Amino acid sequence: MGLARAFGGRLERDRTAVGCPGDSTWRQFYHRNDASAAHAGLKRALTPKTRSIKLYLAATNVRTGKVKVFANSEISVDAVLALACLPFLFQAVEIDGCAYWDGGYAGNPPIFPLIYDCDGRDVVIVDINPLRRAKLPTTASDIMNRINEISFNSSLMREMRAIAFVTKLIDERKILDNSMKRMLIHGIEAADVMAELGALNKLNADWDNLNHLMKVGRERTDAWLQNNFDRLGEESTVDIREEYL
Repeated sequence: MGLARAFGGRLERDRTAVGCPGDSTWRQFYHRNDASAAHAGLKRALTPKTRSIKLYLAATNVRTGKVKVFANSEISVDAVLALACLPFLFQAVEIDGCAYWDGGYAGNPPIFPLIYDCDGRDVVIVDINPLRRAKLPTTASDIMNRINEISFNSSLMREMRAIAFVTKLIDERKILDNSMKRMLIHGIEAADVMAELGALNKLNADWDNLNHLMKVGRERTDAWLQNNFDRLGEESTVDIREEYL
């Protein structure tokens, strides 16, 4: 999320020198260094109905660097806040004596709970951070934004490499029992749209902007379903080696 995400309000004094925008979006997040205002809304959203499906939320343990996956019974308001806790914008969220940051640093998203704890083989990945950028970043904000994208995508690439390895073993009949299952990987993306957005757009909570992003997401999802729905349960629609390795 560029300099706003990487350095947050701690660069308030030097933001002009490093080229950090001084717009209303920056000021809004600079003054919000805790997430207390989100509690009421999240409490209303976390109803028993939302917990009836298998849901996994990931956060990064600040002290160990390991990913922590919160499953249904563990999901709370604090768990939701932890998975989106950007350390240069918010204080770490403490749960049962452990401090957590955004889960993207260790698992973005973690695929392994879907492999071990779910019967289905299909995994649909919604890409938000572009995997590739044609243009070389040269400004401070663009460089930090790309560093964040690479950092958050790296954990996903590691899991894709492991899935590709197991798939290869299955194809070569080196795994003949049912101890490993073939995962079918799918992807919904809007890289052309996301790549054009500025670094601070990820901090833009303007209602029109959110509606625009939701509209793009729905359009891309509808198009993907029309083209690929019949392939669910049958085959992957993403070439893992081409896309992630």
